[in-house]
Amino acid sequence: MGYSARRGFTNGKISGAQRQAELQQKIAEMQAQMNAAQETVEATEFTATAGGGAVEAKVNGKKEVLSIAIQKDVVDPEDVEMLQDLVVSAVNEALRQAGEAMDKSMEGITGGMNLSSFGL
Repeated sequence: MGYSARRGFTNGKISGAQRQAELQQKIAEMQAQMNAAQETVEATEFTATAGGGAVEAKVNGKKEVLSIAIQKDVVDPEDVEMLQDLVVSAVNEALRQAGEAMDKSMEGITGGMNLSSFGL
């Protein structure tokens, strides 16, 4: 066992403070990776269709609707509810895809750990 004015008595093992500093560095690196992955997913566009392609919704990874495309032959003034349902279905599917992509990118970094208690 040796003595150092800076570290006190040591037996060649890593101190608790050193372990904590290493853990904080790893968390900071993981958070940087998560931020980069989030930016990548947010910049990605997701497209989904409903009614056999009659309605197409495009969203981004920020879960913002970018566009809605509706085939002219689907527009029936007598059946507006069906068109509304198709739009909702296409938008929800595109948003689901965006959410799934974000979850997968985060899972790849965290190894499936729930880090919400750390604010990550």
